[in-house]
Order: sequence, then structure tokens, then C-alpha cells
Amino acid sequence: MQTDERGAVAERFARFAREEAPGRSDTYLAWARTVSEDAELCDILARVPATHRQPPLVFAVTRMLGAPRETAGWSQFVRAHADAVVAECSARSLQTNEPLRCAALLPALCLVPGPIALLELGASGGLCLYPDRYAYRYGDTRLGASTVVLEAEVRGAPLPELALQDIVWRAGIDLQPLDARVPADRAWLEGLVWPEEHERAARIAAALDIVAADPPLLVPGDVADLDVVRAVAAQAPADATLVVTTPGVLPYVPRARRDALIAALTADAADPARVRAGGVRWITLDQPRLHDAWRPPIDADDWPGFALALDGRVLAAADPLGSWIDWRA
Repeated sequence: MQTDERGAVAERFARFAREEAPGRSDTYLAWARTVSEDAELCDILARVPATHRQPPLVFAVTRMLGAPRETAGWSQFVRAHADAVVAECSARSLQTNEPLRCAALLPALCLVPGPIALLELGASGGLCLYPDRYAYRYGDTRLGASTVVLEAEVRGAPLPELALQDIVWRAGIDLQPLDARVPADRAWLEGLVWPEEHERAARIAAALDIVAADPPLLVPGDVADLDVVRAVAAQAPADATLVVTTPGVLPYVPRARRDALIAALTADAADPARVRAGGVRWITLDQPRLHDAWRPPIDADDWPGFALALDGRVLAAADPLGSWIDWRA
């Protein structure tokens, strides 16, 4: 194994142990540190393509394959099942599906007249396609009744008037969409939750029950392929406002194709006839440095969290997973 590949794996897992795992998962911190200090484990994981080598993905795969939680036993398991670990990591991708993001998306969605046809790019299992089926707590504000209650801290200016929107159609596009009704797909989504995140695990399990009871249209395809996006969008009811959402997916789209997708979405928002009668709106939750479509431009050096925008117009700063929102519109 080339030394540079081994070193890249060691550094990636050491960085994860330093910057991402502390305070969130002692289990993953210990596993990552073990990888970073073990040349044999680094050599095994160097066989995985770099785009499928994220520590949370590797760890979720090993848990799915039956690895024990105790660190020494986990290390031995990876050695003993190296080929299976490499094969599964190479075939899978991070598809963490966090319904709490709907707490950040809902205020933007409330600015769009209904009824609404909702299309998510990078939908995974579709858990973010059901903002009307969840309940919300924004400080003292309560909204809806559901087995899934999403709570977000409100910072900055007061939120706009909130309501559960009338969503009459919901669809998603993903390279490998997951079906909440299929036990293996459900197990993979639940397995992507980090071991100590018990509240999050319960939330995702309850959201999966909601999705399984009334599944959305999930289409396998490349979210950056405009022909695929337009073909799915054309299936939406003609009398509904089409809302395309891209929460957290754009970093996984190569830069040139990402810029083309954003250009199409913003052009379509300005000229609805480009896609369909009735128009299309675009809601996104992204890193401030990810693209230059923000209006007004964002000072990324002084911007907390991610940016929430409607048709490129910046509405709020928000936690990437929706736990807080700082309204700035």
C-alpha cells in the first residue's frame, strides 16, 4: 500500500477524532483514533475510494456487518472482515436523513403560496418531504400534533407567521433512494445515526413510520441532471406550486455541475415558464461558502451556521441539522 494513501486515511480519521466526534460520540472518537494510529487498519481503508471513506460511513458499515462496540473487538472485526468492509463502503454513501431540518425549512416554506408540490434533490429516504406531518416547537410557539416533534431554538428576529402547508404531492431524487417500507433500507438509515444519539434515533424511527404509511415518489437518478429533474417535476400537479429543496445535497455535486444546477433553479424561479406553468421555487440550506447565488451576498467570515434561502434570497442563518434558526429576512 502506498504510504501517501495510508497517510491520507490516518489524517482523515485523526481529524475526525479531533474535530467532529468529541462531545457527540465517544464510541466513534475511540474508533477513529484507533484507525489513525494503526497502519494495518489504514491500509485496509485505503482500499476504499476516497469519496466513500468518510469515518461515519465506515463506522456505520462496520456496525451493519456486526462489529462489536468495544474498541479492541471492533479493530479485530475490521481486520477479519476487511474484504466485506471495503466492498460495502465502496457501494454505499452517507444518506443521513434528518427530519429536524424541516424545522429550518418550514419558515421558508410558509412564504410560498399553496397548494405545494414538494420535490427534494438528494432525498435519501424522503424524511424531509413531510414537513406538514410533523409537530414543531419554536420557543413558546407550538404548531401541529404528531409522533415526531421537531424543536428549534429561535434566534434573531421573530419568525414569519407559521402554518402547516398544504402539500399535495411529494417526490425525491437520489442516486440510491431508500424505501422506509423495506427493512434493510430502514436499518441502514437508522444505522447512520451515531451510537450515543438516542433522541435522534427515536426521531428518525418515528419519522420512518410516517413515511412508510404514505410513501413519496422516490426516483433513482443524478440530482445534477437537469433532464431528470425536469422529468420528475413534470409529474407534479399543474395547479400546485412546485418547490424544489436542496438541503445539504449541493456539497456532493461537483462544482461545475452544481453551478449549472443553481443557475437553472434561479432562472426558473425568475422565469417560471422555463419549467412548467405555475412556476417553481427553490429552498436551500447550505454552507455560506458553497456557492455565490446568495442575494444579498453573504460575508462567510461572519456568518454562523448555514444559510437558508428562498430563490437565492437569504432568509436566515440556521444550524445545518435544524436545531436553531436565526431569522434575518
